[in-house]
Amino acid sequence: MSGREHPAGGLRVLVVDDERPALDELEYLLTRDPRIGEVLTCGSATDGLRVLREDDVDCVFLDVQMPGLTGLELADVLSRFRTPPPIVFVTAHDAHAVEAFDLRAVDYVLKPVRAERLAEAVRRVVESASGGERAPAPVHDVQIAVERAGVTRFVARSEVTHVEAQGDYARLHTATDSHLVRVPLTTLADDWRDAGFVRIHRSLLVAIAHVREVRTAGGRCTVVVGRGGTELGVSRRNTRELRDRLLHATEPS
Repeated sequence: MSGREHPAGGLRVLVVDDERPALDELEYLLTRDPRIGEVLTCGSATDGLRVLREDDVDCVFLDVQMPGLTGLELADVLSRFRTPPPIVFVTAHDAHAVEAFDLRAVDYVLKPVRAERLAEAVRRVVESASGGERAPAPVHDVQIAVERAGVTRFVARSEVTHVEAQGDYARLHTATDSHLVRVPLTTLADDWRDAGFVRIHRSLLVAIAHVREVRTAGGRCTVVVGRGGTELGVSRRNTRELRDRLLHATEPS
């Protein structure tokens, strides 16, 4: 283990990565951030666990894939600590974003790490450590008017699991039914973003609150929504946004 202090003081962080160049680069970038006071480094998750059992840190920057004890396994162990430190995963792969979400990671940064992206991760750590994590603006449920056979009904937006484009219209899917509304999907994507809806395909929106599983197989990503277990494909260009929204999802108050 090694460590380097920032003269201005600040957060005490631990970086764990088995690849020395990546470890040195992340240490260098972190020490340039005035919010970081001291950077400890370890070359394995086992050594990192030993440090964390004997010492206190404000955050752990953790590689995912390492020989022996992996970063995900270490994070699982840390989640059982009485006061687990915030974790930022730093990895060359985005395939483990869902597990990171389950382990309540503060952030998930892809290599090669950009200084501005790391600065955003540090910002999230600072907010988490200070208890000043910003709460989302309250999102009130709205009632959507739908028509069928001359009868107008109202469907709560919170019941909508996903939305499918149908030409210039959109079809709202709930656990038990579907309804056609005369609104383009692009309009709903903009209007409902703050209500927890994310675009996973040019013709699909899903409600984060109704996502039960995210599956990855053969380089393809799908999500399972609703009690019925409807599986929907995620396009490659939308996978990153879905991952980010899942990582930082917070139920509306």
